[in-house]
Amino acid sequence: MTALWFAHLDAADRISVKPHASPAFHAIQYLLGNLDRSYLTRLRDFGGLQSYPSRTKDPDHVDFSTGSVGLGPAAPLFAAVARRYVDPHFGPRPASRFIALLGDAELDEGNIWEAVADPATQGLGNVMWVVDFNRQSLDRVVPGIRIQQWRAQFAAAGWHVVEVRYGPRLHAAYGRPGGAGLEAWIDAMPNERYQSLFGMAPADVRERFLDGAPDDVQTFCAAQSDDELASLVTDLGGHDVTAMLNAFAACDAVTDRPSVVFAYTVKGWGLPLAGNPRNHSAVLSGEQIDALRARVVLTADTEWDRLDPTTAAGQLAALRAEHLRHDPVQTRSLLPVPTATGLSSAKPMSTQEAFGRILVGLSRIDGVGDHLVTTAPDVATSTNLAGFINRTGVFAPEERRSWSPDPLVKWSESPAGQHIELGISEMNLFLLLGMLGLTWDHSDQLLLPVGTLYDPFVLRGLDAYVYAAYSGSRFVVAGTPSGVTLAPEGGAHQSTITASVGLELPNTTLIEPAYAVALDWLLCHALARIADPGQGDALGKTEDGSYYFRLTTRPLDPAPFEEARARLGDATLRRQVLAGAYRLRDAGGDEGAPVVQLAACGAVLPETLAAAAELAEEGILAHVVDITSADRLYAAWQRTLRQGIRTATTPSIPGALRAAFDMRAPIVTVHDASSHTLAWLGSALGVPCVPLGVDAFGQSGAVADLYSVNDLTPGSIVNAALAALALR
Repeated sequence: MTALWFAHLDAADRISVKPHASPAFHAIQYLLGNLDRSYLTRLRDFGGLQSYPSRTKDPDHVDFSTGSVGLGPAAPLFAAVARRYVDPHFGPRPASRFIALLGDAELDEGNIWEAVADPATQGLGNVMWVVDFNRQSLDRVVPGIRIQQWRAQFAAAGWHVVEVRYGPRLHAAYGRPGGAGLEAWIDAMPNERYQSLFGMAPADVRERFLDGAPDDVQTFCAAQSDDELASLVTDLGGHDVTAMLNAFAACDAVTDRPSVVFAYTVKGWGLPLAGNPRNHSAVLSGEQIDALRARVVLTADTEWDRLDPTTAAGQLAALRAEHLRHDPVQTRSLLPVPTATGLSSAKPMSTQEAFGRILVGLSRIDGVGDHLVTTAPDVATSTNLAGFINRTGVFAPEERRSWSPDPLVKWSESPAGQHIELGISEMNLFLLLGMLGLTWDHSDQLLLPVGTLYDPFVLRGLDAYVYAAYSGSRFVVAGTPSGVTLAPEGGAHQSTITASVGLELPNTTLIEPAYAVALDWLLCHALARIADPGQGDALGKTEDGSYYFRLTTRPLDPAPFEEARARLGDATLRRQVLAGAYRLRDAGGDEGAPVVQLAACGAVLPETLAAAAELAEEGILAHVVDITSADRLYAAWQRTLRQGIRTATTPSIPGALRAAFDMRAPIVTVHDASSHTLAWLGSALGVPCVPLGVDAFGQSGAVADLYSVNDLTPGSIVNAALAALALR
C-alpha cells in the first residue's frame, strides 16, 4: 500500500482495499491530507471510521466497499468491464487502472473464480490484483502452499502472473556461492515451519532454520551472525517497496490481459506477534506499544502527527496528495426519461413480454436509449431481451462476425452494442450490475443498467446483490419468470422467498405489477430515479438504489385495469400505482352488507377477481386491491410508525394505504410467494388478516394444479375471506 499510494497510483485509478487493511488505508489518507485527525481514534465508533472500507459510510474517498471477502476483488474487475463499455459509447475517459488488494484466503471464495473465468472479463489489461500472500487464515497458518494451483488457474484464464517472493537481501544471497542450496532449502521448507521463524529470537531462528539442513546450507549460514541470518531468511519481497514497484511496472507493461501479483508477506511483520498462528485476534500489550513507538522515533505526543512538511517524506506526501486529488464528478443535464412509453394492448399480455416491449420503446428515445445497457447470465432471449438486442446489438470490444445467424435474434457483436452477455453466473450478473450502476462515480458517466435472470436465482447471486445495494449502486433487475406460476418447470425453478428478499433488502425497491400499463409507468419511473435519485415526486420521498421487478410469463386480460383507469383517471391511477397499491375493483358500498378486501400481487389477480365475484353473489362486498409494490407500502407504514415513536405521538395511516384500502374491513392477502410477505398489512390497517401464499417447495404441474395445492384458487380465497370476516 505504501508503494501504491506514494509512488504508483494516478488520480484516475480505482482501487479496492482488503477489509483488514482498513486502518492502513485511513492512515494513508490522513498522511495525504484527506482525513481529519479526529477520525484516527474513532475506528469502529458510531459516526467514525468503518471496520472495513465503505464507499457510502466512510468520511474519506473509498472507491469500492469491502467486507464480504471475494466480492471486493471482483468489483474492480467488473468496474473495468463497465469502463470498457463506456469508452466506445461515450468517448474515452482518462486512463484508469482498476486495482484490488486481497488476502490469499479470499481465493477460497467461489465467486473469485466465477469472475476470473467469465468471458466478459477477458482481455482487461488495466486490471491488477495484488494478493497479500501471507499463507495464514483466520484460524491457523495454512498447511502447504497452493501457489502452484492458483498460478495455474489464473494462467488458464489468460491472466499475467507475477510472484514477489523474496526481498533484495535474499536475491543477492542466492547469487553468491552456496546461494542456490539456500534457495532450494527455503523453497522446500513447510509453510508452518517457515512462518514460525518470525517473532523468534535470532539464535532460535538459526537453530530452527538449520535443523536438518544440508551441509552447503550449514556452511553458507555459518558466515552469518545470528542477527544477520535471522534478517536474511525472513526477507520477503512483499515487504520491500522496490520489489513491489518493479512488480507493478511489470503489470503495466502487459496491456492485453489482467495481472495478478502474489506478494509474499508475513502477518504481523515487524511486530512481536509476527507469524503467530493466532495473531488475527491478537493485540499488542502496552509495553509492546511503547517499544514500537520508541523504535519508530515517536512519542505519545507526536504519534498522531502528519509528516513534517519540511522533510523529504513530508514533501513527497504533499506531492502525492496533489497528484492523486480526485476531480469532482461533472454535473450533467437530466436524461429525458418519459413517464411512460405508451405501451397498450387489448389482448392479454404477460409482464415479461411487456418488459421487453417497454425497453424497445425506450431504446428509440433520443438521450435515453443510448444510456440503456442490458445484461443477463445466458438468459437474455428467455427473459425477453431479444427485441432490445435486435435493435441495439451485443457489446464486444472488437467487431465479431456471426457465423450462424439466428433468424429471430440478431446476435450482432461490436463495440456499439448495448447488451453485455455473461456466462451462467448470477453472482457475476449482480457484480456487473453493481458496477454499471456506479459508472457515474468510477467512470464519470451515467448509465441506465438493466439486468434479467430467472427469479429463483436471485438467491444464487444474493451476496453480490447485497454488496451492490450496500455500495449504493443504481440499476434495474427483473426476476422472471417468478413463483409457482412457472408451473411446468418444477420446484427448482419456482421462486417463493424472493419477494421477501426484495422487501427486506435496503437500498432496493421491490416492484411486482400485474398489468402492462402499470409496468410501463413503474419501469419508466424507476429509470428516471436512477438518472436522478434525488428528485421528488408523488411518492413524497427520494429513493437511491436498485429496483427489483418480479415478473411472470402468465398473460393477463387488461380489461380490469382499464376499468379502474376509466373510474379513477390516468393521473390518480398512476400516482397510486407508483405509491404501491390501488383499488382494482371497487365493490361499492351497500349499507349493512359485510365488506372484505382482497389484496393481491401479480399473476394471481385473475383468481382474486373471480373470488370477489363469487363473494358478491353471496351478498359480500369484496374490494380487490392490486399491490404493485409491497415495498413502498411497507416503507410508508414504517415511516409513519417511526415518526410516531420518535415524537411520542399516535402514528398516522400513510396516504398510500388510505387511498387503496377500507380501514374498517378485514383483509385477505394473495401472493405467488411466501404468505408472510404481505401478512403485515393487517397490522398496518388494524384489521384481521388471512394471508395466502406459497409456503412449501413447488413441483411440476399445471398452473391450476399448483394454485390449488397452495390455496390460491378462487374457492380458497372465498373461504379465506369468510374466515377473515369471522375474525372481526
